[in-house]
Amino acid sequence: MTLLPIRLGLTMWSHNQWQQSFYGSGTKPAERLEKYTQVFHTVEGNTTFYATPSIDTVRNWYAASHDGFKFTFKLPKAITHQQMLKHSQAQLKDFMQVMAPLHERIGQWTIQLPASFTPADLSTLQKFCALFPPNFPLGVEVRHLGFFAKNDDEKRFNHWLMEAGIDRIIMDSRPVFAAPPINDVIVDAQQKKPRVPVHAITTAEHPMIRFIGHPDLEENLRFFQPWLNKLPTWIAQGKQPYLMVHTPDNIFAPELALKLYQQLSQQVTLPTLAAFPANDGQPQISMF
Repeated sequence: MTLLPIRLGLTMWSHNQWQQSFYGSGTKPAERLEKYTQVFHTVEGNTTFYATPSIDTVRNWYAASHDGFKFTFKLPKAITHQQMLKHSQAQLKDFMQVMAPLHERIGQWTIQLPASFTPADLSTLQKFCALFPPNFPLGVEVRHLGFFAKNDDEKRFNHWLMEAGIDRIIMDSRPVFAAPPINDVIVDAQQKKPRVPVHAITTAEHPMIRFIGHPDLEENLRFFQPWLNKLPTWIAQGKQPYLMVHTPDNIFAPELALKLYQQLSQQVTLPTLAAFPANDGQPQISMF
């Protein structure tokens, strides 16, 4: 199997507003994941953050995907937010057992930490990550500003990630915070998304960028400009970045992802993205 230079994905695979624009009118809800995996290379699995799925659901996800596709599921918030990684070994074991059918298709397990998790808690994170087998694909997303201070705390954090082979997830929320708060969707996104500095560093082999887009799709191009330099550099170094694309309500997230991928393909050789299922095999053309 040819290694993809970059994996492109969205924050979800099922959205009712995508029925006409992405899936096609003939697609049933149960068929959405299979259609999604025909186009995108990965997905940010938020569903596991809120609740552990049933084993039957996990098996269905396996049946609907393929070996070239990678999920990036978040660990449950009960572990990361409520227990702050402490005394959670039994819960982690139970969760991983349920997810076992998909282990071979996991690109990264995401440990998303709340803003209340500070650099003083680093030892807790280190002990928690030691519960996983060696070379297990882990990514950590931090939100406390102490991890972005470019001081000894941040250096200590980054050096440990490099030694452990764990990716530091990069949140680029500049686009959404540049939008004027003119409607409830934008206000809600700005309230929920962290406003943290963009530290474009890579600590392992699969740096993940969460690009939280501007509602004006054209506005995103200027914010994506720095990534048109950084991503080809990482790819040239033999790394395989993950680019996860969001918009405030995610209605036009597939179109934005396509446009950003097309922009990147002008800087580095990338395989052509498959046509959206709704296009019925027609050439993939961006809307903007």
